[in-house]
Amino acid sequence: MKTAERWFSPRMHADISLVRWGHYGTPVLLFPTAGGDAEEAERNSLLAACTDLVDGGRVKIYSCDSVAGQAMVAKVGSPAYRLWLLNRFHECVRYEIVPAIHADQGGPQLVIAAGASIGAFNSVAVMCRYPDVFRAAIGMSGTYEIGRFYEGEYTDDLYVSSPVDFLPGLEGPHLDLLRQRFAILASGQGAWEDVGSSWRAGGVLGSKGIPNRVDAWGPEWPHEWHTWHAMLPQYLDELT
Repeated sequence: MKTAERWFSPRMHADISLVRWGHYGTPVLLFPTAGGDAEEAERNSLLAACTDLVDGGRVKIYSCDSVAGQAMVAKVGSPAYRLWLLNRFHECVRYEIVPAIHADQGGPQLVIAAGASIGAFNSVAVMCRYPDVFRAAIGMSGTYEIGRFYEGEYTDDLYVSSPVDFLPGLEGPHLDLLRQRFAILASGQGAWEDVGSSWRAGGVLGSKGIPNRVDAWGPEWPHEWHTWHAMLPQYLDELT
């Protein structure tokens, strides 16, 4: 079963879509790649790769537009504006998209965040920023040093949006809760992959006592959809 809705986000001053697949199961928020929309995963057969899990009621998958990623790719406005939008996109996820997921599920449930490429960054970022609503993150082929996509601009919006930047200084109850969460950082080592980014991000998480695992899939796995077709159902099966 597939349903969709669209609304105007007051946080981003832009429209955003949320699409759902499945009848019931553990809620999974699947982030698109940088320029993707809420239906990108379906068009590229990533949903088909998870058919058994969806049809079996193990997971219910949700996906939203990559509003900040689309602006990043198209270089809309200044780098500072695009970083503002990234921060507000994460806030929209927490305060608009997650409540919509809870309403659809019939009540609050901890969500698994997942995504490939820039979607991997977003999945790890929202788990680290909002461990009160996300219990795990699956980052596939991620680039976690996000600042390099913003022309060298460094703002408060980048700091609060990027785990590799804000985690080293994080202490207190937020960190205590985050230490009860889990991140999988998976990467191939084929064409266009950078497994080193996953190792570096895993090192930052590990230095703060946040459980994580880096999985290197080898040189036969490039930065392509068929890699993520293999990864996502394996990790959803593990986490659910």
